[in-house]
Amino acid sequence: MNTEILGVVAQIVLMIVLSYPLGKYMARVYKGEKVWSDFMQPVENLIFRFSGIHPQEEMNWKQFLKALLVVNLFWFIWGMILLVIQGSLPLNPDGNGGQTVHQAFNTCISFMVNCNEQHYSGESNLTYFTQLFVIMLFQFITAATGMAAMAGIMKALGEKTTKTIGNFWNYLVLSCTRILLPLSLVVGFILITQGTPMGFDGKMEIATLEGVTQYVSQGPAAAIIPIKQLGTNGGGYYGVNSSHPLENPTYLSNMVECCSILILPMAMVFAFGFYVKRRKLGYSIYCVMLAAFFIGVCVNVPAEIKGNPRMEAMGIAQDNGAMEGKEVRLGAGATGLWSVTTTVTSNGSVNGMHDSTMPVSGMIEMLNMQINTWFGGVGVGWMNYFTFIIIAVFISGLMVGRTPEFLCHKVEAREMKVASMVALLHPFVILVGTALAAYLYVHAPEWVESEGGWLNNPGFHGLSEMLYEFTSVAANNGSGFEGLGDNTWFWNISCGIVLILSRFIPIVGQVAIAGLLAQKTYIPESAGTLKTDTVTFGVMTFAVIFIVAALSFFPAHALSTIAEHFSL
Repeated sequence: MNTEILGVVAQIVLMIVLSYPLGKYMARVYKGEKVWSDFMQPVENLIFRFSGIHPQEEMNWKQFLKALLVVNLFWFIWGMILLVIQGSLPLNPDGNGGQTVHQAFNTCISFMVNCNEQHYSGESNLTYFTQLFVIMLFQFITAATGMAAMAGIMKALGEKTTKTIGNFWNYLVLSCTRILLPLSLVVGFILITQGTPMGFDGKMEIATLEGVTQYVSQGPAAAIIPIKQLGTNGGGYYGVNSSHPLENPTYLSNMVECCSILILPMAMVFAFGFYVKRRKLGYSIYCVMLAAFFIGVCVNVPAEIKGNPRMEAMGIAQDNGAMEGKEVRLGAGATGLWSVTTTVTSNGSVNGMHDSTMPVSGMIEMLNMQINTWFGGVGVGWMNYFTFIIIAVFISGLMVGRTPEFLCHKVEAREMKVASMVALLHPFVILVGTALAAYLYVHAPEWVESEGGWLNNPGFHGLSEMLYEFTSVAANNGSGFEGLGDNTWFWNISCGIVLILSRFIPIVGQVAIAGLLAQKTYIPESAGTLKTDTVTFGVMTFAVIFIVAALSFFPAHALSTIAEHFSL
C-alpha cells in the first residue's frame, strides 16, 4: 500500500478507536459520576468559591443562555483592551506593537466565537502576553462554552420532563479541568519531544546557507498548539499555521495534531448516546457524520496525490502529487486528509495552503463548512446536527401522518420555526456577504484598490477566495484561501459581524429548542412512534441536510470551484 495512504488510514483508525472510550468518559463527567479525574475537584471548588458560583444550582434554559452570553461579553471586552495596548504590556521581547481597533475587533471576536480567523501573522503581530492571556485563554473558554451548551442540551433531552437544564458554570469549568486541560498536557508533551518550542526567549538569530541572517520566532508555542487543535479552535501560533516546521515539526506531530482536531467532536456524538441512554441513536448519528467525512477524504486525498492535469500536459512529473503550497516532510496525502478534517470541524488550522489545493478539493473544503454538521466544533457540531434532526422529525411526522416526536417529546410549530431560522441563517450570511463583496469589487474598484485590491487571483478562483472567506467565518472555522488580502476595514468588520451572528444565534436557538422540548409532557414510546435511531431515519436526515444546506450553494460553486475545475 502507498505509504501516504497508509498514514491516512492509520490516522482515521486512531481517531475512531479513541473517540468511543473518550465519549463514554465525557458523558460520565457531565453526569457527575465518579471518574479518574476527580482529583481536580479541589481546584474546581476553589474556582467556584472565588467566583461565588453554586455549581449544583439548576438553571432553566433562559438563565443558562444569559450566563453563556454574559461571560462571552466580559471576555470580549478583556481581549479588545489587551490587544490594543499589547505593545505596553510585559512578555514582549520582540517589541511588537498594539493592533488597530478594527483588527483587534476581528481578532477578539474571532477567537471568542471558536473561529480563530487570523487577519495577521501570529509571531509578528502578537506578544507572548496576548498569545497566553487572550489567544490561549479564549481557546479554552470558547471550546468549553460549546461543550457546556451541548451538556445543557443533553441534560434537557435526557430527562422525562424538566424545567432546568443544568448549570452552565459547572459544565464550563468541568469541560476545562476534566477534558481540555488533561488532553492538552498530553499533546503538548508529545509536541515538545518533536521539537516544538516552549519558552519565553526572543527571536533566534540564524545564519542561512546563503549567508543571510534570519530571525526565527520562538515562544510558548507548545502550550498553545494543543488547545488550538483539541478545542477545534484553529488559528496558528505562526503565520503559516501547522505548515510551519516549528509548529508541526514531524510526521508524528502531524498525526497527533490531525487526530486532535477531530477526536473531541467525534467523542461528543458518543457522549450524547451514553448520556441520554440511547446508544443506538448515538451510533446512527456517528455513522452519518463518518460517512460524510469519508466522502470528503476519498475526494481530496486522491485529488492531491494525483496532481494538477495542466502540469501533466506540460510533461512535468508529479511523483509526489500536487505539492504547491504543501510541505515536503508531510506530503500531499497528509494535507488532503487535514483539509477535510479541519473543515468538517470548526478548527481552521492548516498544514498546507488551501488556496493551492485542487479546485475539487476546495469545493469539498467549502461544502464541509457550508453544511456545517459533520462533527463540527466541540459541542456545537452535534448541536447543528440536532437542528436538522428536528426538521427531519417534523417532515417525517407529516409524511406518515403522526405528531412528530423526538426522544418522547412532541416537536411542534414553535420548535420547527426556531430550527428553520437557525438552518437558513447559515447560507443567508454566506451568500449575502459574498454577493456584497463581489458587488463592491466590480462596482467600487477605486475603493477596493485603496484597501489593497483584496484579490491576488482573478476570475473563478477570485470568487472562490471571497466565498471561502465568508463560508469560513460563518462556520466558525477560520481557515482561508490566503490569496485574499483580508486585513482591511471591510473584511475585518464584515467578517466580525458574520462571526457574531453565526455563533450566538444558533446556540441560542438550539438551547431554546432543547429547553422547550424538556418542559413538555413525556410521551412513552409506542408501536407508532417514529424511530430516530434507524438507518432509514439516518438517510432521511442526511437528505434534509443535503437539500437545505448543500444545494443552497450550488449556483455559487458553479461560478467558482466547479468552473475552475473544468477550466483546467
